[in-house]
Amino acid sequence: MKETENDIAIKVEHVNKRFNIYFDRANTLKERILFLTRNKRKVKREVLKDINLEIKKGEAVALIGVNGSGKSTLLKLMTQIIFPNEGTIETHGKLTSLLELGAGFHPDFSGRENIYFNSSIFGLTRKEIDERVDQIIEFSELKDYIDNPVRTYSSGMYMRLAFSVAINVDAEILLIDEILSVGDQHFQEKCFNKMRELKKEGKTMVFVTHSMDSVRNLCDRAVWLYEGKIRMDGNTEEVINEYLKVTM
Repeated sequence: MKETENDIAIKVEHVNKRFNIYFDRANTLKERILFLTRNKRKVKREVLKDINLEIKKGEAVALIGVNGSGKSTLLKLMTQIIFPNEGTIETHGKLTSLLELGAGFHPDFSGRENIYFNSSIFGLTRKEIDERVDQIIEFSELKDYIDNPVRTYSSGMYMRLAFSVAINVDAEILLIDEILSVGDQHFQEKCFNKMRELKKEGKTMVFVTHSMDSVRNLCDRAVWLYEGKIRMDGNTEEVINEYLKVTM
């Protein structure tokens, strides 16, 4: 059956992304202090090059590739944290993301207060958060720490709280970066089980990871990025096998 626009959750068309990198010609800290007006050399680094990608509603898609291939940049473009230099990205449906640990958390407020702040960013009303806060705390397993400032949390505790908020906002599209590698084995397995549930419910997921086992267990499709371009897009096992031939 031919796909229609209504079948598409994320559409990426001819996307290019460049970053300006500045190199200070001063060689030492002393030189930098003495020559504050020294000219800096600017280099444009092309991170993504003519990316075209369609992700259907209900798909679980992995973005794989070595460090620096453009995976996280593409995910950030999908969330509109950053924007492409050329091309367009369309998303159809309520979106939530887990890209950086504690992004959106205020370190001096408690975990409970940050649940309210973070959930409101995702578009929930105060009443909706009130109805879900106990569920979020229970899933995070942070009951004994939830009223402590999040600056006292470990990276694993940050991840627990961030993930617990993100999965409880009833989003249709879930974007996840490598942060699920943080934390203990028990909670990682709990997160993956929850993501399998969300997949069965028809949620769309885009997942950046270096764990090929996670990709095999969760994703129907893999997109291999290499030097800012899509090198292969297709069946998970086929893409992983080709990727490992090059990287192993």
